[in-house]
Amino acid sequence: MAFMKLFLVLLVILNSIRISSQNGLIPDFYKESCPLLEELVGNIVKTKVLNQPRVAAQLLRLHFHDCFVQGCDGSILLDNNGVIRSEKDANPNKNSLKGFEVIDEIKAAVEYACPLTVSCADILTIAARDSVVLRGGPTWEVSLGRRDSLTASIDDANKFIPTPNLSLDALIANFRQQGLDTKDLVALSGSHTMGVARCVSFRQRIYDNTFKENVYDRYSHYQESLSSICPKTGNDNAIAPLDFSTPTYFDNHYYINLVESQGLLHSDNVLLLEDQGGDIQQRVWAYANNRKFFFESFVESIIKMGNINVLTGLDGEIRKNCRFVNA
Repeated sequence: MAFMKLFLVLLVILNSIRISSQNGLIPDFYKESCPLLEELVGNIVKTKVLNQPRVAAQLLRLHFHDCFVQGCDGSILLDNNGVIRSEKDANPNKNSLKGFEVIDEIKAAVEYACPLTVSCADILTIAARDSVVLRGGPTWEVSLGRRDSLTASIDDANKFIPTPNLSLDALIANFRQQGLDTKDLVALSGSHTMGVARCVSFRQRIYDNTFKENVYDRYSHYQESLSSICPKTGNDNAIAPLDFSTPTYFDNHYYINLVESQGLLHSDNVLLLEDQGGDIQQRVWAYANNRKFFFESFVESIIKMGNINVLTGLDGEIRKNCRFVNA
């Protein structure tokens, strides 16, 4: 049994390496050109996260929102400039996406050590991994070699980044658009074990009449605590933790909250409410009962996500400043 488990883990790792290699990504991509890259990124991320734990969730979310628009190409980092309309102004990102200054600081340090060598997309990928590790989550080997996009798409950001009020069917379709399946949907939703959400994002979860007869009513104290933060109108920018029990740690409490009907977002709770007895619901229960299983699944899915439509070779560029394409 132990041998079989080890074999399955090795199979996942080998499959991830195979997929990355097919995309032109390899772990040692900067071995000669920027050998201290991961140390440079890691030191800055560690300093920022230890000073403000919420930075970890911010950097992980940046990676997610980048990969869901045009692929993992650093397009999320571009500011408005000339013909570029920044994805930062898209509805799912505006006034809520943070961590850009941390990436700026990392990029400046990397540029000083290895000028025009390392892409912003790769920096973002490493920073997301380090953020998870620093808050108690699993580690994984990051394959590198991504290049940065020359464009951004606010239209695609509005279209493809999942919103807090989506139904389960809409979430499944959204992830499928990126080449991700329901297993990836459930595993990557576990990123909500860290971070916060604004009142405007979870108001429907509190006041929508379609929920008044469902399982939420069994936990009225949680509903009451949320309504005190987020009234029916106003206070849109008030925040609540996505995981109220361990909001700054990467663990499996997000799933434990779901099975206790205490998920913050509508799009969290539909994993159970709209899949009664299905594979998605069973996986939520499995992750709630087994943190190790969740960690293994999360690693597999985030590696898969990090390979979405990457630019390699002569495509794109290596930006000098992550906020602007090179002159």
